Amino acid sequence: MIAEHALSQTPTETCASRRALAPGERWCVAMTLPQRERVAELNLANQNFRSFLPIQVETRRHARKFRTVLAPVFPGYIFVALDVERHRWRSVNGTFGVLRLITDGERPLAVAKGIVETLIQSSDQRGALSYAGKLAIGDRVELVAGPFAGALGILQRLDGAARVQVLLQLLGGPVKVTAERSMVAAAP
Repeated sequence: MIAEHALSQTPTETCASRRALAPGERWCVAMTLPQRERVAELNLANQNFRSFLPIQVETRRHARKFRTVLAPVFPGYIFVALDVERHRWRSVNGTFGVLRLITDGERPLAVAKGIVETLIQSSDQRGALSYAGKLAIGDRVELVAGPFAGALGILQRLDGAARVQVLLQLLGGPVKVTAERSMVAAAP
């Protein structure tokens, strides 16, 4: 419960992760302690390591109540920009919140170029991934968060205030549901 509360608060600014990588730097992956991704992110920043923790809007149900929280896309992992020739990367393993760097035996294993960069470009200032691409009225959409998560419907209205209205087929008839734009994605 503590981790959910921490994630629902305003996350740290991701401007540092949006900068282009310096020559020799590559994105590597570090495993974190369970539900300690934010702790690892803050402590890496305190050591001047640039990191990126992609998060997403997620709906959780507990005791008949729904809560929308910001949760890690890859629970237990965080991306760290490292130049293994220049940085003292072994200190990442001793960072509070980090379990260990993923290595190929002796050196940190780099993520394929373009993957983390694409995640960064697809996220907002908070680091939350935006799944809502270009939507048009009449498109088939899926609600990805909220009490109707997973439901398919037809997009009825796009409001300028980042709200959408979706027509769902529930209880034997059409029901109009209003939700945040980030809670809607194009149907598969």
